Amino acid sequence: MNYKHFIFLFVFFLFAPQLLEAQCAMCRAVLESEGNVSSAEGINNGIVYLMAIPYILVAALFFFIYKKMKA
Repeated sequence: MNYKHFIFLFVFFLFAPQLLEAQCAMCRAVLESEGNVSSAEGINNGIVYLMAIPYILVAALFFFIYKKMKA
């Protein structure tokens, strides 16, 4: 796998969670019944960020290990 593929996959997985709905069914039902759209969007963004950060950190760790082993 060359660097172009790695960069593409990194950018895709970095921005893909922002395109998805990441709320559980109960959270979604409560937030939609309130009618406050900005609150629902804030909760959704928070869930996405909490989900994405660990994956980014692990990917960076494995990338640095790969670079260290290759050198």
